[in-house]
Amino acid sequence: MTVSGDLPRGVTGVHALPAGHHDGPWDSIVVPDGTRERLLGTALVSMLHGRRLSALPAAASPSGLIVLAGPPGTGKTTLAQGLAQAAALAVAQHGATTLIEVDPHAMPSEMLGESQRNVVRLLRDHVPQLAGSRPHVIVVIDEVESFAMRRSLASFETNPVDVQRATDAVLAGLDHLATALPGAVIVTTTNFVSAVDEAFLSRADLVIELGLPGPDARARIMEMALSDLALSWPSLSDLASDPALHKEVAGLTEGWDGRRLRKLPLAVLGSDPALARDPESLTARRLRDAAAWGRSEPA
Repeated sequence: MTVSGDLPRGVTGVHALPAGHHDGPWDSIVVPDGTRERLLGTALVSMLHGRRLSALPAAASPSGLIVLAGPPGTGKTTLAQGLAQAAALAVAQHGATTLIEVDPHAMPSEMLGESQRNVVRLLRDHVPQLAGSRPHVIVVIDEVESFAMRRSLASFETNPVDVQRATDAVLAGLDHLATALPGAVIVTTTNFVSAVDEAFLSRADLVIELGLPGPDARARIMEMALSDLALSWPSLSDLASDPALHKEVAGLTEGWDGRRLRKLPLAVLGSDPALARDPESLTARRLRDAAAWGRSEPA
């Protein structure tokens, strides 16, 4: 992993995959059936066949761009990071993968034109350089709407000329990256897909919108959260293996996102110093009461 102090602006991490400490996220997010298969399959088409397919007309060849959209707390970033490890494992026999993590909030600038230059440097220069000699590269960009803003939404308060130039730079940078590194995969997340530029979305090989979990998914999330705690406090395995409890909690938590739901057992432990000292005294009743109370509280 590259030391953060040596990284170019906007890049928060560079990792060599597969790596054992990146295991876990791919299986820890509850998503609709087929979601993982579509994500992994789309990534592998680019990673394994990108160079061959780059000979096709631009409109037919893969861009390597994947967009994960949905409300906060639906697991987009965790899923993106998990995809990177899963894809790296799938292509490991062909060589290692470089994972580059980007924080787009470090890219914009109040100086006219500087946002454009930052994006150009990132996609045209830094990403190819950071990819190094490894045969595969995956770039993860969170909240991509912050630098691929829908140009029709720009106002004079946000400097529409700079927004236009920055978004144009993103599109040109993606096209350049597809040429310079055929087979590269760019996984982006957004909380507001309606704020992402139409031309950016049209370049994507796959756009997946993740919604708030339904009752079955919420029950599964509660089971997983309690199972995780039971690894440290084995007596909680009774709660983790109680499907009636999981279903009841799911019924009380309609409208909750997955992150909030996974933290419910910890929130209960933190609500009482006695529970915090002795987590094994957590009861089903305390979970039900907290879920019911949470229905009247803002998310």
